Amino acid sequence: MKRVNSRIPEFRKWTPEDRRRFLSDLLDLNEDERGKLSNVGSLADETAGRMVENFFMNMEIPVGLATNFLINDREYLIPMAIEEPSVIAACSNAARIARIRGGFTAVSTENIMFGQIQIIGTDNPELAKIKILRDKKKILDLANTVSNTLRERNRGAIDLEVRNLEYGKGLIIHLKVDVLDAMGANVINGMAERISPLIEEITGGEVVLRILSNLTPLRVTRVSATFDLDAMGGERVARRFIDAYEMARTDVFRATTHNKGIMNGIDAVLLATLNDWRQAEANAHAYASLGGRYTSLTRYSRDSEGNIAGSIEIPLALGTVGGATSAVDKAKLSMKILNVGSAMEFQEVVASVGLAQNFAAMRALSDEGIQRGHMRLHSRNIAISAGAKGELIDIISNQMIADGNISYSHAMELLKTGGK
Repeated sequence: MKRVNSRIPEFRKWTPEDRRRFLSDLLDLNEDERGKLSNVGSLADETAGRMVENFFMNMEIPVGLATNFLINDREYLIPMAIEEPSVIAACSNAARIARIRGGFTAVSTENIMFGQIQIIGTDNPELAKIKILRDKKKILDLANTVSNTLRERNRGAIDLEVRNLEYGKGLIIHLKVDVLDAMGANVINGMAERISPLIEEITGGEVVLRILSNLTPLRVTRVSATFDLDAMGGERVARRFIDAYEMARTDVFRATTHNKGIMNGIDAVLLATLNDWRQAEANAHAYASLGGRYTSLTRYSRDSEGNIAGSIEIPLALGTVGGATSAVDKAKLSMKILNVGSAMEFQEVVASVGLAQNFAAMRALSDEGIQRGHMRLHSRNIAISAGAKGELIDIISNQMIADGNISYSHAMELLKTGGK
């Protein structure tokens, strides 16, 4: 690769094709590589270029369907976009085990989120707090001029609270907003900015930050399911499962990996629908720490018949309207497959996937270990990365499994001999 000065004036004004040509020349790409750089996906340059800056290509991520999900007595097919093998298979199997005992039961709170307005420079913070609360209706009315849709449905900014910051003489206003079926970021940020001049006028202070919080403790989804003892592997596996859960509940190192397993499932659904998975990650991990110690987002116990009773309590702020979800055709197709009627229902489906994914990982860890099933499925990826194509992919994959040696170097050896 040629050395290049990354300071490229007016790069943002180049067309996507100009950027592709620049990279092709810079990297001295061959014809096959140039073809991969070309935008041949369903997301057109015009659309993609408006979604991100300096756009030059799309990145394909496989999307699979999770099956077997019965949630609140309703059947769901769930699209999941992820590059990691075994996730969708494990999630579908966990849903199969759960449906033996009735599937998943879920409920969500109202979709209330916080906008934060930081105020500094008040001579008398307590007096400023009183003035804000005295003029609360005026502030809320102004905030609700941002969204006609929310106002017409008696939603939007519904309340506010004021508290002292832990330093200096600062205050923080929490604007409570019911965002209905939207994720809510844009409308909340708009409200926070709209009311900031009024807040400065009321308090005599200076507003610094005015933005939503990605922590949503008032927008929470709870899901419960019973996982059948025999279907999950019997008494030994169930006993070890509970011991493994106790470690996740009490040990931060294990809890981190445990909760990552939950997000393996959740993030895949959010990516398939182009919801903000980064917000979901921050939200979930902060919520897991609210008690003063980072812990598991799921809970498990044994019922009177020895089955595993599992549950999850997780904050989710997802949208079925607006944003990339409504702008990209494949995201819209994923939402059509899900066939959810509201943000609450969507959040209940996603949380059920998180519980299923976590159960599946825990069950594997409590039995044969995580690597056995994962690596068997991963063997196809290794065969592809070694250069196998067509039927040779499965031949080399199966041979690596039979040899008990699933590795890139072994795949390369088998490729030289036609998989034998």
